[in-house]
This record gives sequence, structure tokens and C-alpha cells, in this order.
Amino acid sequence: MTDGVNADELLRRIQRARERAAEEERAWQERARSLASTDPDGAREAAVRARAFEAVLQVLEEIVCPGGRRPAPAEGVKQVT
Repeated sequence: MTDGVNADELLRRIQRARERAAEEERAWQERARSLASTDPDGAREAAVRARAFEAVLQVLEEIVCPGGRRPAPAEGVKQVT
């Protein structure tokens, strides 16, 4: 692992990670909603996982745009405020 990564490639990787975190957050939120009436414990677990992906998304956004400026959302990525 001695290959270097240039800044453009690093940014692309972070943007892909943002997209994935947003997808996972949405999926876990949907799972929490669908389990709410039938499996309260499962719904709580899914909600916790959604919050974890929300935190990851916020960290990745802070890396891309430090100081509170929000980057333009990648396709399908919701802005977290």
C-alpha cells in the first residue's frame, strides 16, 4: 500500500462514501418505520443504525467542506442540517 492517492481521487472516494452513507441511512430509516408496529426492538435497532450513518454522513461532509459550508449534494444525497 505505498501507492499515493491524489486529491481528486481522494475527493471522489469521499463523495462515494457520502452517497453510500446516505443510502444506508435511508434504508435503515425505512426499516425502522416498517418495523415500528410489528417489532419495536428491531425498529429501535434500525433507528440506531440510521443515526450512526447520519453521523458518518455529517463527518464526511465536514471533511469535504470544513467550517459549516455544505457541499453541493451528490446525486441522491440529502443535505443534513
